[in-house]
Amino acid sequence: MKNLKKLLGLFLALSLIVVSLAACGTKEDAKEDNQSDKTEDNQTGDNSETGDMEQFIIGGIGPLTGAAASYGVSVKQGAEIAVEEINAAGGVTVGDKKYELVLNFMDDEAAAEKAVTAFNALMDDGMNALMGTVTSGAGLGILDLVKEEGILMLTPSGSAAGLTEPDNAFRLCFTDPLQGITMANFAKDQGYTKLAVIYNNSDEYSTGMMEAFVEQVKSNGGEIVASESFVTNDVDFNTQLTSIKATDAQAIFVPAYYNDAAYITTQAAALGMELPFLGGDGWDGVIAQTVDPAVLEGAIFLTPFLATDEKEAVKSFVTKYEDKFGATPDQFAADGYDSIYVIAAAMEKAGSIESADLIAAMTQIEVDGLTGNMTFNADGEPNKGANFVVIKDGQYTAN
Repeated sequence: MKNLKKLLGLFLALSLIVVSLAACGTKEDAKEDNQSDKTEDNQTGDNSETGDMEQFIIGGIGPLTGAAASYGVSVKQGAEIAVEEINAAGGVTVGDKKYELVLNFMDDEAAAEKAVTAFNALMDDGMNALMGTVTSGAGLGILDLVKEEGILMLTPSGSAAGLTEPDNAFRLCFTDPLQGITMANFAKDQGYTKLAVIYNNSDEYSTGMMEAFVEQVKSNGGEIVASESFVTNDVDFNTQLTSIKATDAQAIFVPAYYNDAAYITTQAAALGMELPFLGGDGWDGVIAQTVDPAVLEGAIFLTPFLATDEKEAVKSFVTKYEDKFGATPDQFAADGYDSIYVIAAAMEKAGSIESADLIAAMTQIEVDGLTGNMTFNADGEPNKGANFVVIKDGQYTAN
């Protein structure tokens, strides 16, 4: 019996030692696991430049899929480069704090109802400011929500006049009416006194530009000899072009997006029409949408950015964009890039990330961007110049 008790005691002691060793091993393993997790986080998350910063979330809304995807993808990619540059340089100084910028961009397919869904999701995600929307119709669809939330909104490329109606809404690009007026004056300078128009009567962007163009042409003493319309998703423009061909028009103004412009110019060439085309900023990207760029020869459109500009800032951006995305940036990429820098400038000027302070700072900043040197007035509109691009030998060139 004594021997049995000794054996049981020895077994119990050995068991306690094993348990103790196992417990020590678990703590060491956990310590190693935690260190491994931290190392992995540093590799995939915050880098040494931004690890100790607070985050400022910039929401983005635009079409990443659908017919207008080129615009949204360009804006998003241009914005990503700006975010990377700012964070790599140490973030944004706001008072005595540093902020890392985070871009949270959502697809709206250029549709108002999807933009509403995206906006609500971004607010739930803690958005501090909105860069969006990319297109006018989607922007008008969320305007009441933007006004209600009181958050700073800066649309990079939404050009409908009503988009800046709320006090907290600003615009980086030109308005539709301003584009229409500018192109009408350009037509006059070119000696065109008889103009034809083809526009999308179901789209705010197109109709807004058309109305201002027509009014300004008449004010300049010119004449609109044909005004033809179409609706979104139309692909056959032969009826409209045939009507114009029967007039004495000297040029055709097409205030539409690049996909429509590609169809119209291609079908005009097939009809043997050689009239010059004029367009707004929605034409940017049209070469890539056209099977034969020769049909675009001589077309002129309004834009704030040209990738072949020799300015160092433009050349640097183009190089980074081409290296990262394998494509040449268009004006929408430049709009996205500049929008991020404008928001950063407002943060620094405000010394705060509160919406009211950011909104007030917008009229006090000046930003020398890719799309021009710009300030903003109390109506939310930018003050900056315009450039004209002519398509020559399948390339965008300065006019």
